[in-house]
Amino acid sequence: SCSQVLPLLKNRSADVRKVAALALSLVGDRAAAMPLAILLHDSDPMVAQVAEHALWSVWFRLGKPQAVQLVKCGNMHMHHGNNECAIEKFTQAIQEDAGFAEAYNQRAIALYLSERFAEAIEDCQRALVLMPQHFGAMAGKGHSHAHLAQWREARQAYRLALAIHPGLEGIEQSLAQIEQLLAENPTL
Repeated sequence: SCSQVLPLLKNRSADVRKVAALALSLVGDRAAAMPLAILLHDSDPMVAQVAEHALWSVWFRLGKPQAVQLVKCGNMHMHHGNNECAIEKFTQAIQEDAGFAEAYNQRAIALYLSERFAEAIEDCQRALVLMPQHFGAMAGKGHSHAHLAQWREARQAYRLALAIHPGLEGIEQSLAQIEQLLAENPTL
């Protein structure tokens, strides 16, 4: 069970921490989110990578069963470029379970892909209220702010995303570009 595996995340052995994170990707519940987020800072990059995978797995199943199915359906639509249908399914998932952070995050992604950046920021924020360690929602918030040329807000979101997940791919580069832009144009 999740409660049996959680203590193993603090084991001295990187292999034990890795296997524990992998097990939590299968049985983890809401209680696993913060301990897995802490593992994103692990000195062993493979442990951090498995913890990231486990967090995504946990986040996707934390909703009521009907809401989880609606998110899966929305993801299929989004995968095929049907963003409006995806947004509709994610909205239905949120109506089914307003506490399902991943439904907000997935709708934020579909809104972002539809260039509805202000709405995407709102959904990222809703996801973060429900799941403060959601590095994906924080990065998405940064991307949306960047598309709106809200450079200081984007910088802040990217910094917070990296504080949650230091190894988050691509964010350091985006942050560096914004830092350079703001250094060259302090009035932005």
